Amino acid sequence: MNRICPAAALRQLAARQGSNVAAADAVTTTVKRLNHVAIAVPDLPKAATFYRQVLGVSNVSTTPQDLPEHGVSVLFVRLQNMNVELLHPFPAGSNASPISKFLERNPRGGLHHLCFEVSDVERALEHVKQSGLRVIDEHPKIGAHGTPVAFLHPQDCGGVLVELEQVR
Repeated sequence: MNRICPAAALRQLAARQGSNVAAADAVTTTVKRLNHVAIAVPDLPKAATFYRQVLGVSNVSTTPQDLPEHGVSVLFVRLQNMNVELLHPFPAGSNASPISKFLERNPRGGLHHLCFEVSDVERALEHVKQSGLRVIDEHPKIGAHGTPVAFLHPQDCGGVLVELEQVR
């Protein structure tokens, strides 16, 4: 199957639906806003210190949130208009964590994924699949914020892992 960029896929989907403007709007306005940028880091305390002391961010969590079901520990950097999630393998040194695999390829850390808010993650997943894009999660799972999430394959999203998070 040929892979196309997400914007082109959305245009094609709208065209298949009879170029109906309302249908096109339903697809393209599914995303509400950027919720967070997730960064995999080899050292959580060092990364938190950077945001707190170097960048002057006052709202940086001090205690990691361990999420064994996801294989990560997370520190949240809360900004006015979005968040940064600092991700580290859990338990520390675990080879089973997806973050461990990322850090093996990128020992200094780096951008792991972008998370976009959607009003209905199941509906958004259906649009993505109908557009011919691959998904990591066929069905939503509960994410770090206790809300349904699903990931899209980075090879179909401009090389970036994309998370869709349902918000109320």
